[in-house]
Amino acid sequence: MKKQKNLALLITVASLGYFVDIYDLILFNIIKKDSLSSLNIDVNMYETVLFRWQMAGMLIGGLIWGILGDIKGRVSVLFGSILLYSVANIANAFVTTVEAYKFWRFLAGIGLAGELGAAITLVSELMPRNKRGLGTMIIVTFGALGAVFAFFIAKNGAFITEIISDIIGSKLENWQTAYIVGGVLGLLLLLMRAGTFESALFENATTTQVKRGNFFMLFRKAHIKKYLACIVIGLPVWFVVGILIALSHKFFPEILGLSASAADADMLKSLSVPTPEMVMWSYVGLSTGDLLSGLLSQLFHSRKKVIYLNLMGIAIMTLVYLYGPAGSQNYYRMIAFLLGAVTGYWAIFVTNASEQFGTNIRSTVAATVPNFVRGGVLLITMGFEYFSSTFHLNNQFDGRTFTVASLIIGAICLILALWGTYNVEEAFDKDLDYFEHDDGVSTESSNN
Repeated sequence: MKKQKNLALLITVASLGYFVDIYDLILFNIIKKDSLSSLNIDVNMYETVLFRWQMAGMLIGGLIWGILGDIKGRVSVLFGSILLYSVANIANAFVTTVEAYKFWRFLAGIGLAGELGAAITLVSELMPRNKRGLGTMIIVTFGALGAVFAFFIAKNGAFITEIISDIIGSKLENWQTAYIVGGVLGLLLLLMRAGTFESALFENATTTQVKRGNFFMLFRKAHIKKYLACIVIGLPVWFVVGILIALSHKFFPEILGLSASAADADMLKSLSVPTPEMVMWSYVGLSTGDLLSGLLSQLFHSRKKVIYLNLMGIAIMTLVYLYGPAGSQNYYRMIAFLLGAVTGYWAIFVTNASEQFGTNIRSTVAATVPNFVRGGVLLITMGFEYFSSTFHLNNQFDGRTFTVASLIIGAICLILALWGTYNVEEAFDKDLDYFEHDDGVSTESSNN
């Protein structure tokens, strides 16, 4: 009974941690203009630069936390990552220069990279093998709502700003409050560390001579194909979030068939949905989708079947979004929600990756795979910019350059994801108590 209570506590901490993780990940995109403008920093020049500093931190952080998770333990990484991004968030609220902003976004990125991988690994190893998907489903379903909370705080946090300003005796702006709220929420989670416990599979691994956290093992011939397959499965998620949703302001004029004239500008404003709101509705959909995909995975006893369904849904909803009939603002809010819903296989994606490899490198895989996908958004956006600018210069596709460019990038992401799904094993109900070796041979632990 005590173990069940502690497991419930662990899932609660992991869910809240991922909630704050997503809150911070999305927050910068919501408040970047307000924060940079208040610091007299050129928004157009530095918004992409700062985002790339954060993504660089996540790529490096995924590697650091993943390896530490296999060497020092999953629980240490879970709380260590929460501590780092919480401190970075609070510090970010008081930056005065672009250099300081870069530094704290980089450190926040490192912190943000560790929480999900550690949580998924820990829960996967602690829960019964036929129910572990439910635990990871809860973490991601609840965590995705952090984006909704970020939108709410950024837009309606004036009363919190007044309270914090009175406490510290200094006038704050709403964007500063948004960062402070994220940091304080993270620090409060550290109080819940008591009662959490380490995975028995990891503890057993520490008593053996097996190599733990050897990242380069994944690039051996025996492992590289499966590792790359795990990564590319997640690319369509960030195609939808990073292109179709985050750049929705580029698509609306083409979708609605409007020009740059003043009359059309008024109509565009009345029919389109602001990008931050599109992001919010897509994450409501993501939360719903992760819940449904997790339940379907339990029903079908399969991860791969559900991923295939999601990929098909992404293809359909992309075409509906880009080529469907023009609609009202409520119509596009619904489209954003549905795009998020069909993209809601993030929990299954990370869980599947953690199930593909042995205990001695499981944390490394679970932390690096989602962060390499997040880093892949840089390549996805670069490809999108290349095709759209090329089509625009050549005056191709009747002015629908963004639409066609996104279809090309989306098709590439979906094809790679289909290849990846085909090339991983069906790991539902798989026994995770085993070790990996350089030669590709998997051996059971001494517990088996």
